[in-house]
Amino acid sequence: MKIVFSVLLLLGVSGRAFAQQPGAQPAAPSVEELSAEVATLKAKTSAWDKVLAALPKISGYVQTGYEWSDVSSTFFIKRVRLNLAGNIAPKLDYRVQVEFASPKIVDAYLCYRPFDQLNFQLGEYKLPFSIENTDYVPLRYEFVEYPLSLRKLMGFSDLCGLSATGRDMGVQAFGGFFKRDGYSIVNYNFGVFNGEGLNTKDKNKSKDIVARLVLKPVAGLQFAGSYYWGEYGAEYLKRVRYGAGACYDYGRAVVRAEYICGTTGTVDSEGWYAVAGWRVTEKLLPSVRYDTLLENSARSASRQTNYTAALTWQPVKYLRCQLDYTYEDFAARGVSGRNVVALMLSGIF
Repeated sequence: MKIVFSVLLLLGVSGRAFAQQPGAQPAAPSVEELSAEVATLKAKTSAWDKVLAALPKISGYVQTGYEWSDVSSTFFIKRVRLNLAGNIAPKLDYRVQVEFASPKIVDAYLCYRPFDQLNFQLGEYKLPFSIENTDYVPLRYEFVEYPLSLRKLMGFSDLCGLSATGRDMGVQAFGGFFKRDGYSIVNYNFGVFNGEGLNTKDKNKSKDIVARLVLKPVAGLQFAGSYYWGEYGAEYLKRVRYGAGACYDYGRAVVRAEYICGTTGTVDSEGWYAVAGWRVTEKLLPSVRYDTLLENSARSASRQTNYTAALTWQPVKYLRCQLDYTYEDFAARGVSGRNVVALMLSGIF
């Protein structure tokens, strides 16, 4: 591209010279003149490249669709996200992500990356807990909804009342050791957070602690363990979570399972899910999921189990289509099971 600019500039200079002397043959520019023109063009191009590099990268997506069940029928807008990201310095980057469906800032952080083994992140972002919350963002996720255990125990529609898309405000250190083929075999996260969710100051003097350890012995395979300890609200409500799971996502195969349990106040809960999928082609992924949650371990009737079959099709880079069928089974006496069909389209820019 720079060579093309140079040629066009030199043609323009020659053309002006010819126009100024009608009927005369244009004098060939000297080597010194050509070198000076090229140097000037390079300087302008370099300055423009620096301006472009300083601008944030803009991206985003819209997720909308239709859901039918035995008791309801509705169109919905799930997410409308705008993302700005860039580098302030070679090892210092930032990200701001805004949700417009229910207006709020969902990500706003600075990240300093001095070493592969030690990095720092400050602001609002995803809690480093569980495989799905950390690694499977909505545009990568195979289903319309996240599993019950993640939603109820990690701040999506949490049992404590918190609704924060698995995010919080705080600071974390993270990194990896033993690099191999572009990934680290041993990875860790350790963070301190408010424990109050999105855009909210802490309501008590306590701080919540999150720790995560991930082992990746080979490409595509990981084993992860997570721990969360916190006190929520002015009443210092106990909120403790544990998670452990494994995932293989490489080539055509997707296999993932995770167990999540915890205590909310005085109530113990536990749940787990298992996912299996096969990429028929690069654009087509059918998958299934078993997902169960015992909301109150002292009450077997509080269990809900979901069976989901899903199809993800991405015909082009900027369009993602998802179709889910879920059967919701409730252990409570007198509560009938429910069929749910959801269609969601994601427009990506």
